[in-house]
Amino acid sequence: MTTNAKIVQEVLDRYIPNPAIPLQHKSPYTLLIAVLLSAQCTDERVNTVTPLLFQKADTPEEMVKLSPDIILQIIRPCGLGPSKANAIFSLSKILLEKHRGKVPGTFEALEELPGVGHKTASVVMAQAFGKPAFPVDTHIHRCAKRWGLSQGKTVQQTERDLKRAFPEETWSKLHLQIILFARVYCKARQHDPAKCPICSKLV
Repeated sequence: MTTNAKIVQEVLDRYIPNPAIPLQHKSPYTLLIAVLLSAQCTDERVNTVTPLLFQKADTPEEMVKLSPDIILQIIRPCGLGPSKANAIFSLSKILLEKHRGKVPGTFEALEELPGVGHKTASVVMAQAFGKPAFPVDTHIHRCAKRWGLSQGKTVQQTERDLKRAFPEETWSKLHLQIILFARVYCKARQHDPAKCPICSKLV
């Protein structure tokens, strides 16, 4: 590990020792839906919407009994409503037809589902199935550059750099730690490096 990577890990373990998954869920399926809804939407808003949705349907079997229009009415506050509603309905149908109603535990199968990109698949693999994955969102992309861990122009390059920088067994925890740390200490706007517990230690 580089000096910067060691500093980052030490500070994160001190400030965010036991990161909790910010999206409320009770199964791989509800986690998948919550992560899908979180695209371009805050976790807080998703957490206000999913209880209403999951009260009506928290399994693929129940979800396909709803129409995309009914799903849309519930999830509209999350933004991108029509495309997300169609994706939720369609992927639920595919899970029933191809996967016996279960969320598949491989990147390939997950990324074939409507509305599920690599980041969403990575979160599900890491948090639902405990598989090594390092999902990169805008917070992580920003911090990796600030902390000298990656010069990647894309989240894909940043993901590759971070996987090289840290041991595989730490990836899933680090993903959560960085997101939670960034929201409080290393924000996108009005960031003062001298006051940031990580940026202030890096040269």
